[in-house]
Amino acid sequence: MEFGLLGAVEVRDAGALVEIGHVRQRSVLVALLVEEGRPVPVDRLLGRVWGERAPLRARETLYGYVSKLRKLLGLDIERSPAGYRLVVDAAQVDLFRFRALVRQGALDAALGLWRGQALDGLESPYFDALRESWHAERVAAELDRNDVALAEGRHTALLQSLRQLADALPHDERLAAQLMLALHRTGNDAEALRHYETVRRRLADELGVDPSKPLQDMHQRILVGSVEERAAGPRQLPAPHPWFTGRTGELAALGSSGTVVIGGTGGIGKTALALHWAHRHLDEFPDGQLYVNLRGFDPSAGPTPPETVLREFLEALGEETIPAGLDARAARYRSVVAGRRLLVVLDNARSTEQVVPLLPGPDATVLVTSRLKLAGLVAAHGARSVSLDVLHPADAREFLVARLGAARVAAEPGVVADLVNWCGGLPLALSIVAARAAVEPDFPLAAFAAELREQPLDALDTGEIATNLRTVFSWSVAALSDEAARAFGLLGTAGTADVSLTAVAALLDRPVTRARMVLRELENAYLVQQHVPGRYRMHDLVGLYAADLPADPGSRLADFYAATARAAALALEPHKMLPEHESGHALTFGTNAAAMAWFDAEHACLMAEQRQALQREDFGAAWLIGRALNNYHLRRGRTSDDIDAWLTALRAAEALGDPIKQSTAHRCLGADYIEVGQTPLGHSHFERGLELAAGTGDHEAHGGAHRAIAWAAEFVGDLERALEHSLAALEEFRAAGTEIRVAEALNDAGWRYACLGRYTEARTFCEEAMRLGDELGHAEGCAATLDSLAHIAHHDGRHADAVAHYGEALALYRELDNSAEQATVLEHLGDVHAAAGETAQAREQWDRALELYREQGRDTEATALQARV
Repeated sequence: MEFGLLGAVEVRDAGALVEIGHVRQRSVLVALLVEEGRPVPVDRLLGRVWGERAPLRARETLYGYVSKLRKLLGLDIERSPAGYRLVVDAAQVDLFRFRALVRQGALDAALGLWRGQALDGLESPYFDALRESWHAERVAAELDRNDVALAEGRHTALLQSLRQLADALPHDERLAAQLMLALHRTGNDAEALRHYETVRRRLADELGVDPSKPLQDMHQRILVGSVEERAAGPRQLPAPHPWFTGRTGELAALGSSGTVVIGGTGGIGKTALALHWAHRHLDEFPDGQLYVNLRGFDPSAGPTPPETVLREFLEALGEETIPAGLDARAARYRSVVAGRRLLVVLDNARSTEQVVPLLPGPDATVLVTSRLKLAGLVAAHGARSVSLDVLHPADAREFLVARLGAARVAAEPGVVADLVNWCGGLPLALSIVAARAAVEPDFPLAAFAAELREQPLDALDTGEIATNLRTVFSWSVAALSDEAARAFGLLGTAGTADVSLTAVAALLDRPVTRARMVLRELENAYLVQQHVPGRYRMHDLVGLYAADLPADPGSRLADFYAATARAAALALEPHKMLPEHESGHALTFGTNAAAMAWFDAEHACLMAEQRQALQREDFGAAWLIGRALNNYHLRRGRTSDDIDAWLTALRAAEALGDPIKQSTAHRCLGADYIEVGQTPLGHSHFERGLELAAGTGDHEAHGGAHRAIAWAAEFVGDLERALEHSLAALEEFRAAGTEIRVAEALNDAGWRYACLGRYTEARTFCEEAMRLGDELGHAEGCAATLDSLAHIAHHDGRHADAVAHYGEALALYRELDNSAEQATVLEHLGDVHAAAGETAQAREQWDRALELYREQGRDTEATALQARV
């Protein structure tokens, strides 16, 4: 399947056009495609598709579009808390093929992919901005192609297209110079000079500016009858990296004037980017190019002093007498370069102070590379900042193709994908792997992939300092303060992809304000990245290096997660009995929504820290984290995650020798296993849980075990047994004196009476449950009871009561952010409307329920609902 964006939006399967729906549905597809596999939050997606004119119920409409795209195109559009995510091969999208061809220099083939105006027919501020940006890329490619054609002497064939393009882009001075050069070479100097005069007047009248220096130079050279380059100035640039790939956006961001700081961690490709851009733009700097390695992070010597660099620059610029002192040399340097079109590359800078004396006047362009952000240079001297992230997987693969040859890469496609994955898009890591593979051309790539899988940092070592990843990272760490270096090592013990600011404060045992400042130092060194506000992550290989450093995290992080998870769980279920857990950094939650948001953000960290707590024999924290996650997992329909958390919690409970905790874990595991279809295993857990509870004499634990078995019996259709255990659970909870559990058990019994068709008894039990739940302020219990009362009303023929009860239950579940139960209630509400002959309302509720089932991975419920409606 191929996706066309460079013209009217289209999808082709085996060459045949595929119908993809109306304009808004096409807009959703495009908004996901352009992210290249990155998730798009729902709110951002709504803004892209509708701008500020989103209709009422836009979210439901968006869910419908996504569902239809899945059906029409068979696309795997994933939904997660981070948003929607669509992954397709870059080669399937004409926009990405265009960019790849431009990078390869196949400009004619790249431009041949355009079919007209990009995204023709899509309208919103977002798509207008995309169109404009892509049009700029197309124009840049056309101008690059023109340069190549002119260099190859194809000026005659190019002339007509240059005239047409110049009419379309009357203010483009680079294009004007190209047209003038082509006219000059075809003997049309008069027309070339007239075109210059037209452009000059237009720039003056419409923009109030003079032509640029390169365009003026072209005019002057035609006047004197020579287009030869002027005498060369210094040419100090090192050769560009021969296998450079990707970085299209970053190259465009560098511009061609002013000062730009290219920042990023060691090995990210800062110097390669600067040199690649510089060599592509040599014609813009006819007065020469200066280059210096400032050795800001060189372990063998300190950073190069700026006065030393100024001496070398002045000598290169032809100065025979060099003044003494930094200030005098800087002043002479600025005087010498004034008015010259120079490029200055300041590589590997250590600080703003090292760079400032080396900044020339406004006529020159400066590229600074550094492992630090050099915020002072941006703030005080107007520099622009371009921060490098890892290479996109397609670009990383293209690098290996360029380095090792297409045939060798194509011979082991799965292995190449593994290599790209383990290198994590880090150019230095890819270079080391490629260098080792190039030295051993007869070795299969699988041999290097196996090394990377087993010992990544050992495999990324060629035996030389500059190509040893550990050594390169160590240079960055050596430049840190003691406190930041300690924090870096502690972050390596976290064991998760990212971590929050509050968790870091607990790990460091520092106030949040101080932890933020320490993290800022690590951010400035590009050793961590604040990828969303308040959350930090490391590149995988940087994290592995940090994990190798000696550090003792103690139990601070586990204590923070256990205590905060307990607080969040109590915000969801205020009457839950959970053991205290001490942490000086625990958070509190004022609302249900805040607690659910924290669980959403911290879920992966909680699961990882629970496993680590068990390994450290911190059994109390391991059990508490699993217990605290249970209600969150139920609300989000994350049954598989709940199984993992309870298995860990069960091992902790067994290590503690606590039968009540073990019983709780067994009955929750029993429910989860039955939910996922492993019924025999579920029943064995239930029986073990009941056995453990009975042996303790604890009425609440015994009641919980009966309640779990009742649920399991209903699940397999044994309603009489379900009612029997529901009534037994009610008696145990009454004996325990726990009113919350009594209210829940009353609803359980009422529901089972209703399932048996005994609606009078059902209503009596459920109304008592509702009264008690209201008195206790037990919102979740009230929502479940309203669902039961709605079911009873429906079967009693009280249609209006049923709709009202379901509506109240739905509102409560939304307030509780319980998406799993929302889906169930929506399905039941659809059934009520259908029974009353209200087909349209029924279909609306069922569609919403089906969408939620699919988002939650509840395939059994989704299939069953779809089959019957």
